[in-house]
Amino acid sequence: MNNIFIRLKTLVKNEYFILSLIVLLGLIIRLYKINNPIADWHSWRQSDTSAVSRNFIKNGINMLYPTYDDISSIQSGIDNPKGLRMVEFPIYNAVHATAFSFVGFFNLETWGRLLSVLFALISACFLFLIGKKIYSSRIGLIASFFYLIIPYNIFFTRTVLPESLGVSFALSGMYFLICFSKKEDYLNLILSGILFSLSLLIKPFFIFYFIPFIPIFWWKVKLFKKLVIFSLITFLPLLLWRFWISNFPEGIPFFKWAFNGDRIRFHPAFFRWIFGERLGILILGTWGLVPFFGGIIAKFKNKFSLHFILGMFLYVTVVATANVRHDYYQIMTIPAISLMLSLGSIWLWKKSKIILFLSILIMMIIGWDKIKPFYQINHPELIEVGKIVDTKLPEDALIIAPYTGDTAFLYQMNRKGWPAIDASIDNIIERGADYYVSIDLGSKDTTDFEKRFVTLQKTSKYIILDLHKELVNK
Repeated sequence: MNNIFIRLKTLVKNEYFILSLIVLLGLIIRLYKINNPIADWHSWRQSDTSAVSRNFIKNGINMLYPTYDDISSIQSGIDNPKGLRMVEFPIYNAVHATAFSFVGFFNLETWGRLLSVLFALISACFLFLIGKKIYSSRIGLIASFFYLIIPYNIFFTRTVLPESLGVSFALSGMYFLICFSKKEDYLNLILSGILFSLSLLIKPFFIFYFIPFIPIFWWKVKLFKKLVIFSLITFLPLLLWRFWISNFPEGIPFFKWAFNGDRIRFHPAFFRWIFGERLGILILGTWGLVPFFGGIIAKFKNKFSLHFILGMFLYVTVVATANVRHDYYQIMTIPAISLMLSLGSIWLWKKSKIILFLSILIMMIIGWDKIKPFYQINHPELIEVGKIVDTKLPEDALIIAPYTGDTAFLYQMNRKGWPAIDASIDNIIERGADYYVSIDLGSKDTTDFEKRFVTLQKTSKYIILDLHKELVNK
């Protein structure tokens, strides 16, 4: 009997057993509304991502020609009749389409969410390994715990977005680069380069994850050759992908606005949104700032976490406008924040356990209160009307579905088309538009078009017009 208790005690204290419990908790809390249709927060961005996967299923996986439902000129300023979407290299979409096609069980949207959850769990494991390698097992475990239980990250790592996969690639790349810094072997270097290259193909902004390594490698002249090899492995695929998509400008959305398009950088509003609304309230629930700043002021010998946070500060500063406008842009900052929270918790534990406990508890309560509305389906009529259109209209029909430029309406219809009027109605018809579908029955466009084209169906919720049949003038 004593041997059993000793073994149980040893098991409970085992770091990998604790990590398994943390990962299990992270999985369970992400199953909340996992089968939501893509009509929750940031449905437009999720719809664009899922549409690429759906088209891979319909037409076969062609990584060089990802397409989505928007064939308008809204995104790039150029007509996009093929619906090309030349943004991130579609690794996430290929995995998404493959999982749905070969495994089944769930619908496409649920599969997308489950894959994001899986990648988040992998990220938590690598964050643990990074924390263990740099500091200690305890710090690694606490960091992975925060990564998986911050309400902001719970929501965004179960959305149909490629960022969760990008973070997983970037953190695993960081881990193997840390291993290389200690052993200086080619295997870890090559693994790191490949993983980092995949993260950059998803989001070039992951380049800011290199900031913590500058002090590590800056003076190691003898590693110059190996670091050149690492750079080639890491950046060449991104350069090739960028060169390839430059041939299809119609599929590249406007992107210069993301950096400082509205000149908000370093204005008071920038600090309010980034450090007040996003970091302070949405992510850390106000009280999480206590252990966060504890991690900054704590005197740990290794400054890796401070350099990591510095990298994230540079990221939100460089990509200022996008980080202010869209809260999902902060997804890639959560590993650094989690690591800082871990260091701060260790520091605060020695100062006041009560303050630490209250800080984390209130952080979770406020964070959940802010994130809870993100799960809501604010416009269920999109789903209802989308199913009707998908049933009644031809599969190859091109549809004008005005929804303030949001492609979520088109996605629900499972059709290509225009999410807004980007030219005259006659011009759009010449470009192939077959039907006009709207849920805004009182808009000027709807009332004008209803007087000109034959109404196929009209209810209190929507109207469908046949753009090839004009009414006889009375």
